[in-house]
Amino acid sequence: MNDNSSVVSSPAVPKTEKLSFFTKLAYGAGDLGSAVTANILVFFLSPFLTDVAGLAPGLAGLTQLIGKIWDAVNDPIVGVLSDRTNSKWGRRYPWMIFGAFPFAIFFFLQWIIPLPPNNQWGLFWYYTIISILFNACYTAVNLPYTALTPELTEDYDERTSLNSFRFTFSIGGSILSVIIFGLITLIIPNERIKYIVVGIILGLLSIVSVFWCVWGTRERVTAIAAQHPETEEPVGQPILEQLRIVFSNKPFLYVVGIYLCSWLAVQLTAAIIPYFIRFWMRPSEDPQIVNQVINQVILVVQGTAIIMLFVWNAVSDRYGKKAVYFMGMSLWIIAQAGLFFLQPGQNTIMYILCVLAGFGVSVAYLIPWSMLPDVIELDELRTGQRREGIFYSFIVFLQKVCLGLAVFVVLQRLEFSGYISPTDAIPLPQQLPEVLLAIRISIGPLPTLALIIGLILAYFYPITREVHAEILLQLRERRGSENN
Repeated sequence: MNDNSSVVSSPAVPKTEKLSFFTKLAYGAGDLGSAVTANILVFFLSPFLTDVAGLAPGLAGLTQLIGKIWDAVNDPIVGVLSDRTNSKWGRRYPWMIFGAFPFAIFFFLQWIIPLPPNNQWGLFWYYTIISILFNACYTAVNLPYTALTPELTEDYDERTSLNSFRFTFSIGGSILSVIIFGLITLIIPNERIKYIVVGIILGLLSIVSVFWCVWGTRERVTAIAAQHPETEEPVGQPILEQLRIVFSNKPFLYVVGIYLCSWLAVQLTAAIIPYFIRFWMRPSEDPQIVNQVINQVILVVQGTAIIMLFVWNAVSDRYGKKAVYFMGMSLWIIAQAGLFFLQPGQNTIMYILCVLAGFGVSVAYLIPWSMLPDVIELDELRTGQRREGIFYSFIVFLQKVCLGLAVFVVLQRLEFSGYISPTDAIPLPQQLPEVLLAIRISIGPLPTLALIIGLILAYFYPITREVHAEILLQLRERRGSENN
């Protein structure tokens, strides 16, 4: 029999599920470092490898894919280990604190060119090893961070609000990274030095964001742990048994499918957009102007997405998460399909389609992550244990695998079609019709198909606001009976 009198009278125990503005702000800041680094890697690592480091497109795609495949082992391991971590700082914070500096260092090392272009396999292995190490550190920091969501609040709508702060920083960080990249491009014309400076600045920014999050959320997490000790109780089951339990959770499988389809569309588009603008839209023969257009397109999509986060959050409070997903995805499908039919010179239409895509990208950030804590509580109701780490590990793993597969497929198709790499003498070479068609298919039909499949899965997703309220009611009744 547990004595909870000290918990009830403790001023540290929160009296409401509503989070303070500063707690939400600090939690959101935790995604800033991951966002600025991931965004630059998504949009600019492939062009850096193929056009600056001189790595063949096929090898450039393969090195990124291997780094993501490593996460097939790395993510679940970190998820399980963070669930089992027992320290005075809780289960998640030690990973974030000790992983922050290596995370920044290996991000920086991805922008070093240690060998000349004629040593293709030497370059390949260097970038492969750095990619593996960076992804390991990314997981060690970002996965425990994402698993904090259900440990901060149980409220259905408050979680959506919390994630709106998180993705405000995430998308805002993405925008900031593009602005920083653009400013450095204007100041430093040398391509090699430019990327090194970007690596230093964004690496330092990522360290600051992690420590801000830890400092600003620890009091709330500690208070929730005092009220609900089960949230900090290490999980002792073997990993294979945990995997069996996780994959027997059908609502989780729906969330996995929804997230996979949404992020496959995001990553396919992000991987190909620099090539699409440079070689299909071709707004100018001046590389500097072309780079500016690329930055503007990214900013339009992400700027729209960050504005729409709060709009979608309000709509979700009234109509629910599924309704918001359907609204955003419908607009996004129109945008992706339209990009395939876009012709050179139709720049105004291109920006309009970017705005529509931003509506959908915002939903891809917000809704699947808001669904996941509800699924975790269903698992707790069924099993009596909290296993946020392993659930979040698979979602983070999927995000990385989507990126790895998208980049690999795109770059393999480019090399197979006869991609011509830029040179100092010809910075914007004319590509073959087969290359241009491969670019257009990668930005249009492939993402559109993924989004349609995601809509179908969202239709069958079973946890509504009412179902979630019933799950929480049963959990509270069980916890009450266990404490008496």
